[in-house]
Amino acid sequence: MRVESRAILSEERQIGSVSSPASEREKRVVAFVSVLAALALTGMKLVVGLMTGSIAILAEAIHSGMDLVAALMTLLAVRVADRPADSEHQYGHGKVEHLSAFFETGLLVITCLWIVFESVSRLISGGRHLEITVWAFAVMIVSIIIDYWRSGALGRAAKKHGSDALAADALHFRTDIWSSLVVLLGLSLVVIGELTGQSQVWGKADAVSALVVAGIVLYVSGRLAKSNIDALLDRAPAVVGRDVERAVRSVSGVQEFRRLRLRRAGNRIFADLVVGVPRTTTFAKAHDLSERIERVISQIEPRADTVVHLEPVKGRHETTVDQIDYLARQQGIRAHDVRVREIDGKLDADLHVEVDPQLSLEGAHNVASRLEEAVRAANPTIRSVNTHLEAPAIQAEPRDEVTEHLHPLLDRVRHLSDSVAGEGSCHDIRIYESSEGLIDIVLHCTLPADLPIQAVHDVSTEVEKKLRDRIPQLGNVLVHIEPFPGRTANPPEKPASN
Repeated sequence: MRVESRAILSEERQIGSVSSPASEREKRVVAFVSVLAALALTGMKLVVGLMTGSIAILAEAIHSGMDLVAALMTLLAVRVADRPADSEHQYGHGKVEHLSAFFETGLLVITCLWIVFESVSRLISGGRHLEITVWAFAVMIVSIIIDYWRSGALGRAAKKHGSDALAADALHFRTDIWSSLVVLLGLSLVVIGELTGQSQVWGKADAVSALVVAGIVLYVSGRLAKSNIDALLDRAPAVVGRDVERAVRSVSGVQEFRRLRLRRAGNRIFADLVVGVPRTTTFAKAHDLSERIERVISQIEPRADTVVHLEPVKGRHETTVDQIDYLARQQGIRAHDVRVREIDGKLDADLHVEVDPQLSLEGAHNVASRLEEAVRAANPTIRSVNTHLEAPAIQAEPRDEVTEHLHPLLDRVRHLSDSVAGEGSCHDIRIYESSEGLIDIVLHCTLPADLPIQAVHDVSTEVEKKLRDRIPQLGNVLVHIEPFPGRTANPPEKPASN
């Protein structure tokens, strides 16, 4: 038996799901506002840098220009990533966010390398003369305020929607704050140096500060790059994997945990796993089990898209009867009334095998023989398998109901049945006659509701046996047992055979 279940969680179960229109709109708005902010800052810094001749501010203008490119990439990424899966991208377009974040990290690294180069150059050359004006300080303060606001907005949106592209953008603009602070510090020290006549000393402070910030940015960028490379290369998130395995193993009905594969795409986790379940599990129960597995995974990762593959294994509590029934069903054979006897540590099995009524004896015997061989091969403790061939009716059998015309037989059936099940137990008796004169009997009997089922079966068997002994023309007998709460669980003793 193989059962596969694929669950794409509903919108209510997907916190910040990419499938939500409100989520898509919010991400796009935040990314678009970021683009406008980057465009405004780039323009202001470029104008002020040209007016003052400040290399630092012009560098910041270049930095903001790279921010503009990064913001445009982020806007494009979130728009593409929110597209639903299609025939060519069956896992969706979430990888676009990782690709965008990776390239944006590259821009951060390039900017940092430029800062390092410029800082080292200034340290070696002793700095350059700057024409500092109030506009230089004003544009850097405005830049810090805008970067603080948009990095916060992007960070909150990234956390809410699980967007790596927005997270990379937020990190980028947080580093811009430090970069702007470095420029402000450098400008301030330059002014102090000019006022105190120590411009040669204080003029190098901004370059040293810039190197420290560049080192921090390179470290953070490296971690972000590693995270996105891992996602692009489908590296499984280790913590999620351990939590999922632990949770799935605890699900009742899971006998073996065989394999788990996880991959990230945007803000979603795709999981496919293989578990072993008892092979005697019915299809309905197997489907229910797969849904319970999906639910426990969704509790760990609400955005999970899960595929569960169930494989049949021998159950820990599988009995010999269960085993025989499973082997019969595996061969497309209906078996019933399976009995197993233990003799000196070995087992003998008896069972009834239903075969196609159109088969010849040789064909039916071959069917039974194949099942017998399969049972002995699967369980070496079984020394012999005995099968009784049956040909169940595949069409309705014509009968005439003669209950009202055979009152003496009706009274006899009631008397014989009550003698086994108890006085007044048997009722609602129906008698049918075939064209060949055979008699079929269906009767209902009541027994105590708390009587063990084995005792109930013994009573039913004894009723049928007694009817067959006393009614020679009897064909089929069906004894339907019903619970009667008013009676005590003291089954009558079997009367001696007459």
